[in-house]
Amino acid sequence: MADPKSPRPTFNAMLICDHTIREEGSGKFSLIGIFSGIWSDRFPTFHQSLSVYVNLGDAQGGYRLRLELLRADTMQKIGIGEADLQVRDLMLPAEFVFELKMLVFEQPGRYQFDLYANGDHVGSKSFQVLQSSQVPGEPQ
Repeated sequence: MADPKSPRPTFNAMLICDHTIREEGSGKFSLIGIFSGIWSDRFPTFHQSLSVYVNLGDAQGGYRLRLELLRADTMQKIGIGEADLQVRDLMLPAEFVFELKMLVFEQPGRYQFDLYANGDHVGSKSFQVLQSSQVPGEPQ
């Protein structure tokens, strides 16, 4: 739950990957299949699932996180996800993972995730959605 007294966090990292695993004992995250591009033969295309890992600093208290997916050239919002984050220790990085399912990309191009904490923009991560025929021989 959002706390208006919580300090605005700093943006350490945002990574897009196929899957995340959180080790039960240590609480450490493993990011599987980090990527910066999605390849498809045809459009619109459906991407089954992906994870967005977020690492914030200088955070303490309650935060309402909002992750927006945008098409970068038009800044059209494609989707929004929200979650609550409670951070106890200002001196430790705060980590969070958004698990996204069945994303639809109408056409190739540059897209981005924008992250907000308690309504304040804290960072962005861009990526490409490419048609497989754009770069012959590249892995999908």
